[in-house]
Amino acid sequence: MKNDTFGILIRPHITEKTMVKSGEYAFVVAGTANKREVAAAVAQRFSVTVEDVRVLNMPGKERRRGRTIGWKSGFKKAVVVLAKGQTIEMQ
Repeated sequence: MKNDTFGILIRPHITEKTMVKSGEYAFVVAGTANKREVAAAVAQRFSVTVEDVRVLNMPGKERRRGRTIGWKSGFKKAVVVLAKGQTIEMQ
């Protein structure tokens, strides 16, 4: 595990579904990040206690513009569960 957490968290993944669940927050993370690195990065950056981390590889999707077919790249997403009573201010 790396000592620095720079480059692990790319951005928060804010959708209607992720805003409904309290205590769970979703982030787009680096493709090489694992659960331990994500937990350490969230704990260090937001000063919270991380209870659980779930990591998903989101697939790329096909996008069309007329007859031209292209691909939207996939990404790695992490859902982080915090200790009871703790929150992160998401904008």
